[in-house]
Amino acid sequence: MRQRENSGILNTVSPFWNGVFNIIFILYSFACIIPLLLVIGVSFTDEKTIITSGYNFIPKVFSLEAYKWVFQSGDAIIRAYGLSIMITIIGTLCSVAIIAMFAYVISRKDFKYRNTFSFIVFFTMIFNGGLVPWYMVYTNFLHINDTLLAYIVPSLVNAWYVMIMRTFFQTNVPDSIIESAKIDGAGEFRTFLQIVIPLAKPGLATIALFQTLGFWNDWYLPLMLIENSKLFNLQYILYKTLTAIQYLAQASNVTGGTAQILSKLPSETARMAMCVLAIGPIILAYPFFQKYFVKGLTVGAVKG
Repeated sequence: MRQRENSGILNTVSPFWNGVFNIIFILYSFACIIPLLLVIGVSFTDEKTIITSGYNFIPKVFSLEAYKWVFQSGDAIIRAYGLSIMITIIGTLCSVAIIAMFAYVISRKDFKYRNTFSFIVFFTMIFNGGLVPWYMVYTNFLHINDTLLAYIVPSLVNAWYVMIMRTFFQTNVPDSIIESAKIDGAGEFRTFLQIVIPLAKPGLATIALFQTLGFWNDWYLPLMLIENSKLFNLQYILYKTLTAIQYLAQASNVTGGTAQILSKLPSETARMAMCVLAIGPIILAYPFFQKYFVKGLTVGAVKG
């Protein structure tokens, strides 16, 4: 009883420190939100106003030129948006399924080769074959270059996420529940789908969020494996657009011929507009994952 009372005292936060922590978190939240508001404000500001007055949260001269310039490619941006959304959804679902199944197997103490497979996963976190073998595997062996699989297959499994999920299964899924399911006649797949997955929703939601960000923000894979312009995702098109703006800016320092063109180019506001376009769907995805965080914690609670 005394130990419980002492632990309760140690875990109790006084009203003063509770208020201090609340203020710290509020300030930290503002520090995260303010740059986003500045980016949105600048993206709707006239380019000349940015040059003369600098950045402002509220546009002094409202303008949509940056978004018009970004969307001047028309169908390419819309197609890239659709591809990015489709790749993100399919890639995240497949990746979470594979990571969860792999992590669950190596978390089971009754699996004979769990240490061997755990070592293989851990080994890939430290050593890799390098860029040239990586490229040759996907182009000369798997032949997935210039296909949508090039966006999904290389990112299906992340060794670090496998280790995280393995630890989550070991610490949050009691062996007694799995043994009870086996006694009741449940097979491995039924136990995994109906018992383990509901208990692991917080961990799965975390991995899904990380993978969603990875698939959505990926521009490196199309740079290496995609040549067909119709298969470019949103991030790669925005990357090429930003590169073009930087090229024109550098060229204007060499010759005066492009200076007039650059003066009409919304370079600063276009950068901010591209940031807004890139982060929009991800901001909408956060409430979805937060919902499953809370739901997973409720469903996964083990009452004594």
